[in-house]
Amino acid sequence: MNLSVGIVGLPNVGKSTLFNALLKKQQALAANYPFATIEPNVGVVPVPDERLQKLAEIVIVEELIPRPNPLPKGEGTVSGKVPPIKPATVEFVDIAGLVKGAAEGAGLGNKFLSHIREVSVIAHVVRAFTDDNVVREGSSDPESDYGVIQTELLLADLQSAQNHEARVKSPVEKSLVARIISDLNAGVPVRQMTFTDEESELVKQMFFLTAKPEIIVLNIAEDDSSIIQQKVLIQRYADLLQASENKIIVVCAKMEEEMAALSEEEQKEYLREVGLAHSGLEKLIQKAYETLGLISFLTAGEKEVKAWTIKKGSNAVEAAGEIHTDFMKKFVKAEVISFDDYISCGGRKAARDQGKARLEGRDYLVQDGDVIEFKIGS
Repeated sequence: MNLSVGIVGLPNVGKSTLFNALLKKQQALAANYPFATIEPNVGVVPVPDERLQKLAEIVIVEELIPRPNPLPKGEGTVSGKVPPIKPATVEFVDIAGLVKGAAEGAGLGNKFLSHIREVSVIAHVVRAFTDDNVVREGSSDPESDYGVIQTELLLADLQSAQNHEARVKSPVEKSLVARIISDLNAGVPVRQMTFTDEESELVKQMFFLTAKPEIIVLNIAEDDSSIIQQKVLIQRYADLLQASENKIIVVCAKMEEEMAALSEEEQKEYLREVGLAHSGLEKLIQKAYETLGLISFLTAGEKEVKAWTIKKGSNAVEAAGEIHTDFMKKFVKAEVISFDDYISCGGRKAARDQGKARLEGRDYLVQDGDVIEFKIGS
């Protein structure tokens, strides 16, 4: 399952700097002038998941290697090396800065709006830092900056809805579109509108921009990066932007980009020194997962330890299909061990011996962190 997050916002709010940090290398042109990014830069980023390393260190061929307890770090397979780790991934798209009038073609508006239609989630970067050396292109303050982008997306959807209304013949669909137009004119995004299940299916086919889930990314100054100050800023901007605190992420893009040049251990040490448990990028990726209602199930073996992305509420057959479509057709059972049980027991064999491994059928609802081995027929 692919998850794509479109990074949007006014020019020079830190989108490309954030994107560079996500990729841990300079793939986007973070230049100090508007429209530095024209074609969308796309990068695939691993989802941070500390469980994978723990699994990899405990995976061993139990019949051939004695099981010390605790297992020495780095040991696991016949060769004495941990198996390859393959995390779930998120696709990030760095979309060029929108400006006022984009819905009518101002700047490179029409092209940028079409790029937004292709992503799963909108990550709206709002400039919440002060730097006289970075040009404010159409930007004045966080509240009005956020409002400019929201207005452009609403206007683009309004145009789409009006075009759709002119084409539809069904009285039911015509009434639905008329209601959507009325709400859009009142400034209500499609994601906040109420629809029946039948109407929701029709709305999906209209591909409205404001129907997409949204994460607000506050790009703050490094001086504001303490946990206490982050909480204060989230509360302040939730009121200011009339948004739920749960949809706001605080990131210092400049600090994240500097951290990207460090090793993993150096990054952890740096975060400890500034009193943060996780980087802003990790929080952004996890928030994207949460926003789309996604979870990961895990597979663990000598060949690889891997996280697989599925929708929350997926059953065992659907999860098997993420590995290979043939697994759905030939599904027999799923052997399921919770991550905590897998670690505490010391592996699959011990979990079986202690009754922590369960055989589940096709309708079993997979839980986040389930370690699964699928039983497939011929």
